[in-house]
Amino acid sequence: MHRLIRVLSTAALGAGFLLIAPSGTGAAAEGDGLLRLAHLSPDTPSVDVYVDSVADPGDGTALLTVPGVGYGTISGYQVVPTGVYTVSMRQAGADPSAPPVLSTTLEVGTGDARTVAGVGSFADLGLEVLEDDLTLAPSGQARVRVVSAAATAPTLDAAAGGTDLATGLAFGEAGDYATVPGDAGSLTVTVEGRPTEAPLHLAAGSVYSLFVLDRPEGGVTVRTVLDAAGSGVVPTGGVETGAGGTAAGGPDPALVGGALGLTALTGLLLASRSRRRPARHAARS
Repeated sequence: MHRLIRVLSTAALGAGFLLIAPSGTGAAAEGDGLLRLAHLSPDTPSVDVYVDSVADPGDGTALLTVPGVGYGTISGYQVVPTGVYTVSMRQAGADPSAPPVLSTTLEVGTGDARTVAGVGSFADLGLEVLEDDLTLAPSGQARVRVVSAAATAPTLDAAAGGTDLATGLAFGEAGDYATVPGDAGSLTVTVEGRPTEAPLHLAAGSVYSLFVLDRPEGGVTVRTVLDAAGSGVVPTGGVETGAGGTAAGGPDPALVGGALGLTALTGLLLASRSRRRPARHAARS
């Protein structure tokens, strides 16, 4: 019983952190910028990504390391001081001192937001720096842009809520931001005359990037990634992974319920053990 209580106490403590931990959002402080990473090359194996400061290389340790990045992975924004950075990709598991497969240099200014993405096919792989515009949308609307990352779509058209978002957008390119109704409901992606409908869940006043990705079973899918929330908060920290569906916000209700139940069960066990302890002492006396 003592061991069970100790295990449950530890689990309940972890569940408590899940419930009270911040959602991984926050805005860059004054004088900082935002940087995130993406793997958008369908036939390129997983890679380790390193971000180093050009002006302050330090002890050789990368400022940011994202290991095992596979196709369809989009990291959360990382707050970085303004400056010049080198972003390098190495084969997953390779020694950090090994020559990178790809690298690029970019400058992040005050208030800038940048996405560095590996794009194209493996034979023609390159690193593209996308300039992200986090200007919030007007009330009742959302701002979105389409990023074409599906090799099965050499070019594509996209529309949502009666607004054309992309026309003839080439593989590996990003379209311009456009404003659509917050209740647009779906995105229509047309490749070679064949339309695909993908559900959209947009919060009014927010900004999104819509990544068009290859489906393993064929065709395309859309991954919706939040760039900036309506309150002016920018998602940072976590990693969006996978090549399908739309990103959902908030904790899983089952996870929350399970955590609460586990916490309550632990409390009952501890209370029961506390009530029994005096009786045992009396028996020994």
